[in-house]
Amino acid sequence: MKVDAPSEVRLVAAGTAGLAYDDRAIEGPLQGHHHETYVIPPPSGSDLRCKVREQRPGLFWYDRRCFRSEELLLRALQGRVQRIPKIIEAGPGVWLQGFVEGRTLGRGVLPSGPLSARHSSQLGQLFEELAAVKTDEIDIGRICRPEDRPEDGDCAGFLASLIQFTQKRVYLEHGAPYHGLFGQLGVSGAALEGLRSRAQALGSRPFVLVHGDLHRKNFIVDLRGDLWTIDWELAMIGDPLYDLATHLHLMRYADRERERICGIWEAAVEAARPDATAGWRRDLPVLLAYKRAQSVYTDVIRGALALEHPAGGLNRRALPGVAWRVQQALVAAQPVLGVRTAPTLRQVMGAYRQWFRTRPAVTASAP
Repeated sequence: MKVDAPSEVRLVAAGTAGLAYDDRAIEGPLQGHHHETYVIPPPSGSDLRCKVREQRPGLFWYDRRCFRSEELLLRALQGRVQRIPKIIEAGPGVWLQGFVEGRTLGRGVLPSGPLSARHSSQLGQLFEELAAVKTDEIDIGRICRPEDRPEDGDCAGFLASLIQFTQKRVYLEHGAPYHGLFGQLGVSGAALEGLRSRAQALGSRPFVLVHGDLHRKNFIVDLRGDLWTIDWELAMIGDPLYDLATHLHLMRYADRERERICGIWEAAVEAARPDATAGWRRDLPVLLAYKRAQSVYTDVIRGALALEHPAGGLNRRALPGVAWRVQQALVAAQPVLGVRTAPTLRQVMGAYRQWFRTRPAVTASAP
């Protein structure tokens, strides 16, 4: 009989809480791609349960990261941005996030359903508060390279640096074992070259703090019905329009709701920084095109990893669901990819079957 090795993260969680390793008061591991996470009882002097988590080893991040510590960023934002996880000092230099009790925004709701008036207002408040943060006061350590930090207002340079990350790190380097699969799906790096030229035409907007990953699972509805924003690891300083583009892309709103959310964003950001919405209607399609292309590159690789059967080979039972998600990403990005027609579901499934039969050895793993 196989005996699971003790989890190092659970050991840390138990030690932080002063509990035994198998104490039922430790909740977890929680479901998540990048981290192994446990929830522990409130530390001394606090009335909040806390999260203890560590990054899963060997994972590749498909988005560029900017700040060295999510906990230190959240600590810097206390009092500036409402309804974000509180930060508790569990020991000298040990900072934990308070656990937000509630449910994700997406639970029990249609994937593209509209936001309630209450949550729409609170989303607008979040956009306004982010635009109002003085970015030069966020001095918590940056891990992005100096060349990935364009001058304030250089929105073209900001998008160009994201395109460069996707092309070099995701497609060329991490995606190298999958190039045969990309080819069968009609995808190359050429779409990103086309986007690079479109990025050069972006207008200038003053940089603000952007969350970078505003989707339904990163919003928690608490027990009072208020909307909290979690998972700030992809936050960065850049074009305020990037948050709107990312949010629209991930939320998949119907056209009418999308236009309403755009109005909420525009009014909120203008209230904090009137010049931060300049040219947004002209530039939004370019940022959305990047998000659609980025999704194709990441979803194709994630799909291949998700189809890896524990016993080796292709997990045929999971193939239809994975192929459907990838095919939807290909359809959405068809104008960006420069192809006449996107592959059908049958063709996507066939491409994965072929790749698994002839694939090279893949040594990296990803969520």
